Amino acid sequence: MNILVLIKQVPESQAIRMDETTGTLIREAASSVINPLDLHALECALQLRDQSGENSRLDCLCMGPTAATAVLKEALALGADQGILLSDRAFAGSDTWCTARTLAAGIEQLGEYDLILCGERATDGETGQTGPALAALLDLPVVSFASAIQAKPGGWEVRRLLEDGYETVEIDGPALICVLKEASVPRLPTLQGKRKARQVEVRIINASGLNLPLEDTGLKASPTRVTTIFKPSHFKQCERISAHDPAGAEQAVDRIIHLLCEKGVL
Repeated sequence: MNILVLIKQVPESQAIRMDETTGTLIREAASSVINPLDLHALECALQLRDQSGENSRLDCLCMGPTAATAVLKEALALGADQGILLSDRAFAGSDTWCTARTLAAGIEQLGEYDLILCGERATDGETGQTGPALAALLDLPVVSFASAIQAKPGGWEVRRLLEDGYETVEIDGPALICVLKEASVPRLPTLQGKRKARQVEVRIINASGLNLPLEDTGLKASPTRVTTIFKPSHFKQCERISAHDPAGAEQAVDRIIHLLCEKGVL
């Protein structure tokens, strides 16, 4: 069984800054981590690989700057067999569609996988579009909002979280599954895993190593753009309404209703 986990390097949520001109994140201004939901996808993959036997392989693929080798090293420390980074200045500023096209080109270079896993969404975008878009480009069935995954003969059984409960889906053959945090509890790296990660080199593939025209990558090729970003204004106003007797309480209620109507709440 060959499994691929897509990993994204994201800025820590408390340190996010935006470039108001380009509408993109200033990633250099914040320390970076593995996208939290990708850790849950990686844990699912580790469990599936370990259950399937010695002939299984688990690769992790990331698209980003060379600094993203750090998150792939973390994935190796957790138990992944190989880390691959798609890195080129031409990829900078890609939206979800261009990201999916670049990832698809990278996967075509790596070979076939029985299962591709990714987090349901990334904390720096919250769109949840890259996984399904990638599945469409690779012509794979996709299951989103996965809360549990089991290997079955010739395919997979996936439990999906719905608004009003769960549903179980069975898929034949290779598939792409987008994982929720309910699917697993990520493990911590061991000392042995950290030693292994230091010894294993991350494979880096640039634009020239992909069968993808440069005009189909990056910010200029992205069909979606952030047109405007701004910092929300913070305005606080407080009016204290007191009542010390029944008559005062009635007046206080009338005052509250008046204020709510004035603000358009009622």
